[in-house]
Amino acid sequence: MRKFELIITIVNKDYATALMDAAREVGAKGGTILNARGTGDHSVEKLFGLTIQQEKEVVLILTEIKHKENIMQSIIKSVGLNTPGRGICFSMPVEDFIGTNFSTFDEK
Repeated sequence: MRKFELIITIVNKDYATALMDAAREVGAKGGTILNARGTGDHSVEKLFGLTIQQEKEVVLILTEIKHKENIMQSIIKSVGLNTPGRGICFSMPVEDFIGTNFSTFDEK
């Protein structure tokens, strides 16, 4: 039986800290922040004749499946599409992983 999920959230630049604060409040142990930029027409702006892509942050959170729903709800409430963070959030199943301390996750 699968025990873990990867929560992936894309937010506007400088909103990853607020995202992680919201996620930690409901059970997230930590996350990884990646810098990115959007490519959709709505995120492209012209400045002095140059095309500027809006910068984004992608936050990856590995969590036990029992915490997934609460974490995602907290993230969207804090930095979702209807906030300045303009975040979208989704999850993917995780079959296996290595390279992290398993004791950081509750064994219940």
